[in-house]
Amino acid sequence: MATFLLELVSPEKLLLSRQVEMVVIPAAEGEMGILPGHAPMIVALRGGAITVREGGQVTESLFVAGGFAEVTPERVTVLADEAIPLSALSRAEAAAQLAEAEAAYAEAAASGSPEQREAAMARVLAMRSKRDLASAA
Repeated sequence: MATFLLELVSPEKLLLSRQVEMVVIPAAEGEMGILPGHAPMIVALRGGAITVREGGQVTESLFVAGGFAEVTPERVTVLADEAIPLSALSRAEAAAQLAEAEAAYAEAAASGSPEQREAAMARVLAMRSKRDLASAA
């Protein structure tokens, strides 16, 4: 089967760089499956899971808190704000991060600008997704 290069980069390091058959990313508009030869685009990511398929099976699943993905017919580059393998997620830690994000949103809703409220809500939604994925892992 045809493959393409997938690169996943977090602020700390390059997490993944290899040929894959398919990747599903949590695009802001919804889940997006990418196969070789996909139309070029740049998409915003929301908090959620990236799943990598090789040999007809899911070989890797990672949580991303947001970021961007650049898609070309031969390559997908994901620039993630935060990226963690699902197997390394802690439900307790995710719940604590969600509580912090909800408190920050409450503060932004009371006295913040619309941009601050929007950023705080995006963080809340990402942390909810992280908590849910941690529970399922």
